[in-house]
Amino acid sequence: MRPLDGVVVLDFSTLLPGPMASLILAEAGAEVIKVERPGAGDEMRAYPPFKGGESLPFAMLNRGKASLAVDLKSEAGRAELEPHLARADILIEQFRPGVMARIGLGYPTLAERFPQLIYCSITGFGQDGPKAQVAGHDLNYMAETGLLALSLGKAEAPVVPPALIADIAGGAYPAVMNILLALEARRQTGRGAHLDVSMTDNLFPLAWWALAQHAATGAAPGSGDSLLTGGTARYRLYPTLDGQVVAAAPIEQRFWDNFCTVLDLPEDLRDDGRDPQATLTEVSRIIGRRPGAHWAQAFDGVDCCCTLVASLDQALADPHFGARGLMQYGVALGDGSVAPALPVPLAPGPRGAPAGPIPAPPLGQNGG
Repeated sequence: MRPLDGVVVLDFSTLLPGPMASLILAEAGAEVIKVERPGAGDEMRAYPPFKGGESLPFAMLNRGKASLAVDLKSEAGRAELEPHLARADILIEQFRPGVMARIGLGYPTLAERFPQLIYCSITGFGQDGPKAQVAGHDLNYMAETGLLALSLGKAEAPVVPPALIADIAGGAYPAVMNILLALEARRQTGRGAHLDVSMTDNLFPLAWWALAQHAATGAAPGSGDSLLTGGTARYRLYPTLDGQVVAAAPIEQRFWDNFCTVLDLPEDLRDDGRDPQATLTEVSRIIGRRPGAHWAQAFDGVDCCCTLVASLDQALADPHFGARGLMQYGVALGDGSVAPALPVPLAPGPRGAPAGPIPAPPLGQNGG
């Protein structure tokens, strides 16, 4: 038994936040029925890269789900949903506020008929407020909340974040967390709830250090000038002689002392509070005089929170992650090949022992 065995999820969402949330629920045992547009389906089905005639991003996000192709704008299509609505414990939708209500599937309407339903709406700005109808994507949400400004890079060459932080950390993960809380509340009360998951709202906790600094000083930190964004020698990326990069995070004093010893940093610069810029400049100079291999060996076994930046290939080949079994689950593709499944954040017990590779559903495989 997995924790969510017997739980039914009706998922109207597309692209990343909702599908990632329902994937996690599916991996924990829930039956997820993906409601898609006839003909085209989820937009992610058209996104490269492709393998075996399938979109790998789509396959990874929708492993193990069912697909129901339904025209939500037609009465006949909505009628097809009836038996699924009657069975559903959870509904996930990602439309702009008001869209589901216009087609007769808003929360008040469904809650009157199915009071036990947990209805999760994931949007950029929430169900109300001046920006509720504004369209956006991950980069916009990070820009709107000030998070992007904390580590933007130089104005002439700004840095695009390497991950879709708003979609996943601000959307999918809070959605799962609140759905599980709502399931527990329903167990106690017998009633469902409407969960208003705003990706922008949920980005502010990620800026907790900046918020604390703003509250203490009345001024917001700039780009890359605070403790956790590269503003000190104790938390920074340092280029090496051969173009590799050392990720150094010796924040605590014991780690900093060990770091200074490895670098043989002059004694007068080890107190980085006295002349922070001089310390940073010298640390950069020392690390830049040697290749990455030298520093990998120098930091090996030293308790100082310093590592070389690994490529994705290197990370996938790391024996540690292999030992953790992160890639032991698979997605079965149409050509008979297997892609690695996403290592969703579930402990081995809740996810269950790996079975054979599991496919993502062809569009409309389960009706429509």
